[in-house]
Amino acid sequence: MAGNSFGKHFQLMTFGESHGEAIGGIIDGIPAGLNIDLQMVHHELSRRKPGQSNLTTPRKENDEVKFLSGLIEKDGQITTLGSPIGFIAYNNDSNSSDYNHLEKAFRPSHADYTYNVKYGVRDHRGGGRSSARETLSRVVAGAFAQQLLEKECKTQISAYVERVHDISMPNPPQFYEKNQIDSSEVRCPNPEIASRMEQKISEIKNEGDSVGGAIVMVAKGVKAGLGEPVFDKLNADLSKALMSLPATKGLEFGSGLSGTLLKGSEHNDEFASSNGKIRTKTNRSGGIQGGISNGEDIVIRLWFKPTSTILQDQNSVDSNGNEIVLGGVGRHDPCVLPRAVPIVEAMVAITLADHYMRNHSSKI
Repeated sequence: MAGNSFGKHFQLMTFGESHGEAIGGIIDGIPAGLNIDLQMVHHELSRRKPGQSNLTTPRKENDEVKFLSGLIEKDGQITTLGSPIGFIAYNNDSNSSDYNHLEKAFRPSHADYTYNVKYGVRDHRGGGRSSARETLSRVVAGAFAQQLLEKECKTQISAYVERVHDISMPNPPQFYEKNQIDSSEVRCPNPEIASRMEQKISEIKNEGDSVGGAIVMVAKGVKAGLGEPVFDKLNADLSKALMSLPATKGLEFGSGLSGTLLKGSEHNDEFASSNGKIRTKTNRSGGIQGGISNGEDIVIRLWFKPTSTILQDQNSVDSNGNEIVLGGVGRHDPCVLPRAVPIVEAMVAITLADHYMRNHSSKI
């Protein structure tokens, strides 16, 4: 199976299945001498882990990560050695028996059929490699990437839930501090809207169903000049990174699809000089022009589909082509968005760190 690595200079390879022994990864390309706050890493994992609220799957995993290489304690600090950073987190609460009936059955809108067609074999327990459990490794790497970016260029990355089903924030996309976002279980920084979202998810959960929605990500303090046209444009690599996440259906930068309704005279971001710095008066480009960051905030809206696992009977077929009815069993998130927020931040951080190192690896 190919396709398990991401990045060119800041690289991540992940391994493990949902109900296997463990999940883990290898981070390569991080420079030596970077002091790492491991508490920050574990905090980011706590924002992603299952069982954190009534809005998420009841699966209980501590997501305690053990680092195997690439770090050393020096003068009371955990410091990178410049060598590959290996890490592992063991699975402790995988109820594989919940999936016995799926060994030869294909769940609607899951990767069961496509994995079976491509590889001729699949791990039916919790989706195996296609499970969102794999994203634990991305959050670990993303926490390292965020610390690298903050040290080198003061970049801050923050995402929040903008919409759940048909309930949406009226506020335009903007940067919110993480403590404001995390003040609600649904990770929406608008208290009134957050309450309505939480009620909607609870209702859907009681029905054994699921809903999707949208997440907004804003990265501020991004250095101008990141991106490698023509095939490695920054927006192209960010798109690949984010569309590699489970349940993603589409994304837009800056004005996005609404910008296609404007005329050029209405949409163009005019330049101006401010305190000796060149800035744009507006940011409909979403911080990227010609595939290269321009120093303004990078603004992305990302759409997620309803969770494919639901607790309702569904029609399907088995591996022999026989029509069957699949009963709704197992554990799932009625809405993936609250736990997806730190994963979105992680993939953006990994991509920005990779492009930053393409520009500056010889200077770090």
